[in-house]
Amino acid sequence: MSTFDPDALECLAAIIEEGGFERAAQRLSITQSAVSQRLRALEAQVGTVLIVRSRPLKPTPAGQLMLKHAKMMRLLRADLETELRELAPGAGGAGRDEERISIAINADSIATWAMPALDALVRQGLPVEIITDNEEFTQEWLREGQVLGCVTSLGQTLRGCRMVPLGCMDYVAVAQADFARNRCPKGLSAHNFHQLPFVAFNRKDYQQHGFVEQAFGLPRVGLKQLYVPSSVGQLRAVQAGWGVSVLPELLVRDQLASGELVNLAPRHRLSVTLYWHCWNLSSGVLDALTAALTGAAKHNLLPTGAQKTPPGRGSKRRGAGVTSA
Repeated sequence: MSTFDPDALECLAAIIEEGGFERAAQRLSITQSAVSQRLRALEAQVGTVLIVRSRPLKPTPAGQLMLKHAKMMRLLRADLETELRELAPGAGGAGRDEERISIAINADSIATWAMPALDALVRQGLPVEIITDNEEFTQEWLREGQVLGCVTSLGQTLRGCRMVPLGCMDYVAVAQADFARNRCPKGLSAHNFHQLPFVAFNRKDYQQHGFVEQAFGLPRVGLKQLYVPSSVGQLRAVQAGWGVSVLPELLVRDQLASGELVNLAPRHRLSVTLYWHCWNLSSGVLDALTAALTGAAKHNLLPTGAQKTPPGRGSKRRGAGVTSA
């Protein structure tokens, strides 16, 4: 097998991650012409095109494989840095910006329990890059080789990866107290949900629909939705009286306790099971990430299987179910 130039591999990764040749050149501190030359040399060595020159740029299937290889090389270097620091403190380098360890985590986990889990690793010098997406789509980043691990609601293991159940995250339907008093004084019901605006994360966010459909036994609903692409932003929109939102109970626990927010359907909650998927490699960095995330999840999420979907209310979303108190 050919030995690939590490600089050419990092050049390919930079083009894909930065979304273009110019930004890749800026990140690597080389000219745009040099970026093109490195890519052409790598494509000549591989024997096929690695990037589709479209808007946005996309890796070909071969490009995805080479990107995954580039990230594996980063992981090996990160493992080496860690081991060197253990043997001789100060011997390991600080690591270049292009050698970031990328993982994908859903926005609600970032806003609640996942960030503290990574604190110790970041303080030890691990160059983490967190990519955020909906929990049903973070696995695509892993499938495409753009990250080495992901937190997802999908429980099917990808080839070459391993999976660890993290636990269940509960979601509740909330609104600001004055909004609830004026617009739905008796709470959320099958008769008034269509009259209320819902604050969703983005157009891929199914939490709002899933909660209403399953809580009230409806096959399919249409909602009036506003979009705020941030879990904390959704919370602030609800606090400002924009509408109703189905948010993690972890995120709104204090506001519910103070009375600022009201649980509009206290007998119902949406339970989403989360999993950690990562490459199935022998790696100290991967082991440390796995231990950190599973440890934090154990202290913040409900055990997997603690919530059961009531009979007759099967979820359209894998790993999710509405429970009745």
